[in-house]
Amino acid sequence: MVIFALMIAMLLAMLDNMIVGTAMPTIVGELGGLDHLSWVVTAYTLATAASTPIWGKLGDMYGRKGVFLTSIVIFLGGSALSGMAQSMGELIGFRAIQGLGAGGLMVGVMAIIGDLVPPRERGRYQGIMAGVMAVAMIGGPLVGGTLTDHLGWRWIFYINLPLGAIALAAITAVLHLPKKRSQGRIDYTGAALLTVGITALVLITTWGGNEYAWGSFEIIGLGALGVLALVAFLYVETKVAEPVLPLHIFRNRNFTLVTAIGFLTGFVMFGSTTFLPLYQQTVQGATATNSGLLLLPMLLGMLVVSLVAGRVTTQTGKYKIFPIVGGLLITVGMFLLSTMDTETTRFTSGLYMAVLGMGMGCLMQTTMLVAQNSVEMKDMGVGSSSATLFRTLGGSFGVAILGALFTSQVRDTMTERGGGKAAAITSGSAQLDPASLKLLPPPIRDAYTHAVASGAHQVFLWGALISIIGAVAAWFVKEVPLRGAAAKSADSDGAPAEAAPAAETV
Repeated sequence: MVIFALMIAMLLAMLDNMIVGTAMPTIVGELGGLDHLSWVVTAYTLATAASTPIWGKLGDMYGRKGVFLTSIVIFLGGSALSGMAQSMGELIGFRAIQGLGAGGLMVGVMAIIGDLVPPRERGRYQGIMAGVMAVAMIGGPLVGGTLTDHLGWRWIFYINLPLGAIALAAITAVLHLPKKRSQGRIDYTGAALLTVGITALVLITTWGGNEYAWGSFEIIGLGALGVLALVAFLYVETKVAEPVLPLHIFRNRNFTLVTAIGFLTGFVMFGSTTFLPLYQQTVQGATATNSGLLLLPMLLGMLVVSLVAGRVTTQTGKYKIFPIVGGLLITVGMFLLSTMDTETTRFTSGLYMAVLGMGMGCLMQTTMLVAQNSVEMKDMGVGSSSATLFRTLGGSFGVAILGALFTSQVRDTMTERGGGKAAAITSGSAQLDPASLKLLPPPIRDAYTHAVASGAHQVFLWGALISIIGAVAAWFVKEVPLRGAAAKSADSDGAPAEAAPAAETV
């Protein structure tokens, strides 16, 4: 029952990031504010990323249950307010409140599972979490479109209320964790500096190349602000008694390696899932709904392999092979996707996506498992939040950097194949919706189709090169016995084996 409630909370946080996109044209039509459209998503993402490490530390200090319930209440409050918004400004502000709660949902789920289930047993739940992720990625756009068409866009937020109420009631009734009351003070200075640094980084990845040129004063200024804030944050964390992000956890080789692998996985995963639907709609002629369904091979591959990896880890206690195989499969999958052109069939691209999905299945939950096994129980919250944060930041950087490569390649190809007139079509944006594409003259439409295929080639090729770094890093992960392994084995006299240490530091 606890796991059921936790998965509902996890689904809420992930679904809400996917469900809004299909409703945005309708929202703009009613509320106006087209110029601030991107902030509806950015406000949510910013608040989620900035609050994640703070929620993790609060859970470590004051107890997981109360902090998690608080995050659910904040998320549901933000959802209700977002549904009642009467202007674009109000919607952006309420989405920030919703994102603040969402940061606590994700890290709360991971940390509570870390408290309740020993790492050796946690593999059996990997498939459930991978399934929730698949439902969110596939179901988000479908549910968003259906609710918007039949009940109105406000219901994409109101739908959270009954689901959240179920999770809230179940967690309150059946989750029993020891109560904590820390005597230490919250590291407000560190939390503020970390928030400023993360906000600057996310804004750079959001605005760079879109709102402002990469070399503009605004982007360079944000970069300088982010660096200064993070340097000051690192200094403060070495001085305070209860740092919001204890730096000693990064002395553990396994934790540092899997955090880096998680960053690279987020970079590649979010980059690929952003541009795959665009390729499918523009080059392969899929509808918006079908492009979501065409991602099924990737998500099914991720789900099946995650189930297998979880079962093998539970039965054997061995896990090092999965990050290595996962890194190699992601590299191969991204390279195969980079070979797609205007003639590639949906069946062929589906096979390539399945390879990529299998690589993700090896990595998504295994990296969190190793991260949690590498920290002491008292640091479970900050360990979980750090792994989640770096994966989120990896996704932000992936979409921004790969998006810049995509845009540049599309414009160059348009100029090469269609001349100045064709290039002018993508001067404002390298992405055209299917309706606008149909209105283009056949020669220019053909040029744009080839340009998108060429841009996708660049995105996936660079993704493959970056994935190699993750595959190499996985070789250096040390196979430390998972906590809880003692319960599975006994010595020859029938006495229980000694509990394994959390991890070896270097």
